[in-house]
Order: sequence, then structure tokens, then C-alpha cells
Amino acid sequence: MLENIIEPLLGWYEKNHRDLPWRAHRDPYHIWVSEIMLQQSRVEAVKPFFERFTSTLPTVKDLAEYPQEKLLKLWEGLGYYNRVKNMQKAAVILCEQYDGVLPADYEALKSLPGIGNYTAGAIASIAYEIPVPAVDGNVLRVLARIRMDDGDIMKQSVRSRVEKDLLAVMPKGRSGAFNQALMELGAIVCVPNGAPLCEKCPVKEECLARKTGTIEAYPVKEKKTRRRIEERTVLLILDGRHVAVRKRPEQGLLAGLYEFPNTEGRLMEDQVLSFVEERGLMPLQILPLPDAKHIFSHVEWHMTGYVVKIAEPETAFDKELIFVETQEAQEHYPMPAAFAAYASYMDLRLGQEKYQDKK
Repeated sequence: MLENIIEPLLGWYEKNHRDLPWRAHRDPYHIWVSEIMLQQSRVEAVKPFFERFTSTLPTVKDLAEYPQEKLLKLWEGLGYYNRVKNMQKAAVILCEQYDGVLPADYEALKSLPGIGNYTAGAIASIAYEIPVPAVDGNVLRVLARIRMDDGDIMKQSVRSRVEKDLLAVMPKGRSGAFNQALMELGAIVCVPNGAPLCEKCPVKEECLARKTGTIEAYPVKEKKTRRRIEERTVLLILDGRHVAVRKRPEQGLLAGLYEFPNTEGRLMEDQVLSFVEERGLMPLQILPLPDAKHIFSHVEWHMTGYVVKIAEPETAFDKELIFVETQEAQEHYPMPAAFAAYASYMDLRLGQEKYQDKK
């Protein structure tokens, strides 16, 4: 069955694939950057980030040597910051061991920080035509429907089986196009949300789920565990034209990024007053802000916000807090999108938003 889909799929891909910036050539560095960015983000959202990233850091060596705080700021808005930290670790290894070039070796690619089977397969096949599969969620969904495969695609054993099946039929000399064709089919035809566009599918005659009218039953996917809810109170502490920020710990959630001062729980105004005074500050006015919510993969922050206007501090009172101007924060302090709802009250733009007036 898999052998039967190769030719029609390749023909369809040649005529119908999207024109994406990382497909302009087979630069392994560009393929790597795009695949890491696309892991948790939509294609349209990634495009401007990719172009900015590769123009700022055009080589592996540039990535290896770039100051980490600037790197996190460049990544701001994409989230999952450990991805870009691992990219920089990998870049250092590539410079030390491979002269700054991603190796044409599937196993060597997998040994690099942050590169697993899928990313290694994408780089190896697209850049170097090494006949190895690149199995992501799109590929798992497409093949589950074509084959009426009721294996739980969240299980590694199912992913490994699909990789093994594809490895046996990889078309030599066209493995990159074949992998991209499967991914593209899942992205724009055999879509994850809503009804798939079966009438446009180049392999519809081979699809068992379509023939039996059971497309909605595939893929089988274990339900996610419910996210943990955390109540937090976020404070915009203002000293005239400055706002207080602080750096998060180097380990854990949002490690090494900057944030507005915040604390666990849903504080009332009198508790906010105590929180601020305990840090040696003199509150002049406290104003409540609307609640906000941010969803991470395993936790949700339900946030209460306040603007706290203070008298200008005369001495260092809390070594963690840094008072910065809005423009300075926007340009130099990487801050996660979790605080975007409150950043907007300071006319502080995070991620892609901060470039909108520069087009």
C-alpha cells in the first residue's frame, strides 16, 4: 500500500506544494531552523521569525557565538525557549566537531541536543537525500487514515513502527520530496481539524478510511491529561516612566527570561500593598487590571493584575528588580508571551508585535 502512494504523492507535491522561504534551497541550517520553529507554531506565524533569525544569524557559527540573552529576545514570541537554547548548544558542538556544518549523517544528527528522529530525518532527507523517514503528526495522521491504523499515535511504539514501514519504501534520490509530500498532504488536505479535503487528495483511491467512511475515527489519539491550574498575581510596578522587571531562574519554566514581578495566588489590594512595601517600595496608587489567562503545555496560569504606582526609590531595595523604560524592555529584555496581556498596558510589544510598525 505504501509503495502505491509514492508516485501520485510526488506528482501532486511537485505541482501543489506551498512556496515557503526554507524551501528555496536545500541549506541544512535553514531546514534545521525551520523545523525547530515549526514544532509548536503555525507556518504563517513562523515565516517572519525564520527570515529575521536567518538574516541575523546566517550561519551555524553566528548562532554558536550569539549572546544568549539576545538569542532569547530574537526568539521571543515563539515560546518553548529550551528549543533555541538546545539549538545553540548544538551549534557549539557543530563548530567544534563538524566545522560549523550539519553532518550528512542521520545518527550524528540525532546525537545533537534538541534533534530527535523527526528533525534528523527532515534534515538528512531534504538537505542530503539520505533515504530516512521524517515522521511528524501530519505523517502519522495521513498514514493512519490511509491504512486504517488504530494504533495510538501518541505512543512511541506506533511512531517507531511507522518509521520502520516508511524506511522500507523510501524512494532513493527523492526521499526529501517524499517526506515533504506526506507532511504537506497532512497540512493542507488531510487536515487535523475539520473535515479533510478528500476530493483533492492524490491518494484517495488507496485510502481505506475514505472507502469505509471512517475517516473521523482516525487517527487514534490518547486524550491529554488535564492541565494544572495556577493562580498568579502580576504587578506592573511603575516608577514614573520605568517599569519593574526581574529575571526568572535559569532552571524550570521560562528559564532565564524576564517577567513582571508576580507571585502565586490571587492577591487582594491590601495584600498587594504588603507585597510591595516588603520590597522597600512606597506605593502611591494601586489600580486593578482585567484578569488574563495563558496556557502552557501542562499548566494554565489564571492571572490577576494590578498597576502599582510608586515613589521613585532612592536606594537598592530588591536585588531582583530592575527598572527599565518600555523601549529598553522591548529591545533588550526577552519576555515570554505569558505576560503579553499586561505588557499591552505599557505599550510594550512582545514577539512578532514589536516589528509591526517596522514593515
